[in-house]
Amino acid sequence: MSETYEKEIVQHIIRNLLDIQLLRIIQAQPTWGYQIKKQVELDFNVKLRHGALYPALNNLAVKGFVESKRQRKDGRARKVYSITESGKIYLETYFNVLQGRLGRIKTKSE
Repeated sequence: MSETYEKEIVQHIIRNLLDIQLLRIIQAQPTWGYQIKKQVELDFNVKLRHGALYPALNNLAVKGFVESKRQRKDGRARKVYSITESGKIYLETYFNVLQGRLGRIKTKSE
């Protein structure tokens, strides 16, 4: 039964916190869309559709959290995403808030 819940929770996280997951992947190393898609699928065992990935990446760019540059590799042009300073601050703030909230929940239940 817990496997069913685990899969449901992971899918919920991916759907609702996709921007955080994308920033985390891009922060580790500048990369392109297909590579990001494969990393999400590897990390979470869920299929990420292009229709969800690219609008999310564009939204992160509009917010100033990522920037992209066209690069050529093996004759192919790729749009490589890298995290900005604002993106790093946003990601760090997210983890600080999450840690603070979880800490409060833990102390209340003890």
